[in-house]
Amino acid sequence: MACNDDWQMAGRRKGAGRRAKHSSYTKTDYHRVSDCQVDTQRIINAMNELRGENFWLEWKDLLSERLLSGASVRTENNEAVSLRHCVCYGLGNFGSCVSARYQLAMLLLLLETLQIPADSCWVYDPVFTVSECNALRELGIVVLTENEEGKRAVCQPTLFYLMHCGKALYNNLLWKNWTPQTLPKIVIIGNSFLGIQERMLQREFERDYSFLSNVIRVCEETSLPCSQRFLDVFNDTALIQFPPENLNRFADSLWTESSEPLYQHCKDLEIIQKEKHC
Repeated sequence: MACNDDWQMAGRRKGAGRRAKHSSYTKTDYHRVSDCQVDTQRIINAMNELRGENFWLEWKDLLSERLLSGASVRTENNEAVSLRHCVCYGLGNFGSCVSARYQLAMLLLLLETLQIPADSCWVYDPVFTVSECNALRELGIVVLTENEEGKRAVCQPTLFYLMHCGKALYNNLLWKNWTPQTLPKIVIIGNSFLGIQERMLQREFERDYSFLSNVIRVCEETSLPCSQRFLDVFNDTALIQFPPENLNRFADSLWTESSEPLYQHCKDLEIIQKEKHC
């Protein structure tokens, strides 16, 4: 039978009234619930695995020191503010991809360590399945319904968890928050900006990803360690912050020249754009 066929009741017999309340439940519904439960359990198992890894303990100590102490997120007035929100883009299909599953497990460990409530974490990937969205909601995380392309304006100190995401997504995020008052409220755990720069021709980097190429001169980047076992999952990962005193080195003209990126010369943009996805 096709998986979208409804469960059928053969006829009214003893106990039929009790079963009738569930007669609209379909096989599709059953499989979605079942897949959601399987996905959720796999994520919990991955979290438990990571807890025992030495590199996670190093992450935990470093991030606790940087983001939970008085040296956490500094405002323009040099006031320390704790992270209140988290945004994650580009996880991929964690239901079928082991690397994506561990990356999600790491996100949950970060929320736990940095004391960010799960319902203050927003995630999005246009490739998420219905089952994966349900699993995320089961874990308390908010699933966004719109492809923001990374263009999310920040009001409160926010962690952006962007594992192996496209350069345009980072560039869009920086553009949307391109002021010396807002950038210090952003903390990124994701691709090393220095690594991105090293893998590109400098002229193309400056032409196509100008916000990324400009901020790389003043951001504070700390490499996060990784074990050999999880090298494909967490390689080239860094903690990136934007100290106000560094941003003040920029000329005022750099802040005013902030046209929205168009990527006209980019053949492979590495992100799914909103209009193309729709």
